[in-house]
Amino acid sequence: MKIKVSVSMEKELYDMVKNKVAHSIFRNKSHVIEHAVETFLKGEQKGE
Repeated sequence: MKIKVSVSMEKELYDMVKNKVAHSIFRNKSHVIEHAVETFLKGEQKGE
């Protein structure tokens, strides 16, 4: 089950997320952010 989360970010970062959605396989902004958080946390578990 997914839950709604609200985040605040700099406009430059937001624009990068929107651009990623427009030019890649991501369905929406939430998908980009979910993928980024998951990738970051998995990297931390590996000690990166």
